[in-house]
Amino acid sequence: MLTPADRERYRRQLPLIGDEGQERLREAAVLVAGAGGLGTSIALHCAYAGIGRIRIVDQDRVDLSNLNRQILYRDADLGKSKAVAAAERLRGAGPHLRVEPVEASIDAENVRELAEGVDLILDGMDNFDARYLLADAARECAVPFIHGAIHGFFGQVTTIIPETTPCLRCIVPHPPPGGAVPILGVTAGVIGCMQTAEAIKWLAGTGDLLAGRLLLWDGLRAETEVLAVEGDAACPVCGEHRRKCE
Repeated sequence: MLTPADRERYRRQLPLIGDEGQERLREAAVLVAGAGGLGTSIALHCAYAGIGRIRIVDQDRVDLSNLNRQILYRDADLGKSKAVAAAERLRGAGPHLRVEPVEASIDAENVRELAEGVDLILDGMDNFDARYLLADAARECAVPFIHGAIHGFFGQVTTIIPETTPCLRCIVPHPPPGGAVPILGVTAGVIGCMQTAEAIKWLAGTGDLLAGRLLLWDGLRAETEVLAVEGDAACPVCGEHRRKCE
């Protein structure tokens, strides 16, 4: 039950999600995979919305070149573990918040363990190898995977629900080449906020998700486009299930 202090803290969002929705946020646990531009935006807005437990995973340390877009860090954090520095910045953002920093690279050996006990996974990664692993773990754990990716002024968001929507490999069968890409901080903010909005809607049980749809953001033109996405019957991940359903 919400306390009087909870009601005052969240009174501007309670008309949107209700008491029950706010309580669901408080009881929820999310995995924020990556503590870079997307991950720091996601984690910050999850915390201030009232999500109760945030597990944030990153292996890197804060570098000066991160500070144009990774909004949880300051000059004083240079050289610190990103996961630890992010957790330190988030603590105190809400009365019920618990932040669990994990200093690790996400790989096939640990991804299932990292996904255990959470209600959804938020993609703050910068490479598709890790994204595919996370999407597979989300499928195994039967929780949504909220994908986001950015490049310069451009970004994309979709919500993948196991056994319901096309999987990440259906949507992005041929990922772009790896390596450093140009990134503007506001693009990370826009896409990270959209991902967090998807998480809030799912957890609170309201609104329409980007399930089976891919939102494309063009910051140069200030335009969005939403595309319907279809499953691939030959997909190695969800094709067999899809054929059984048809």
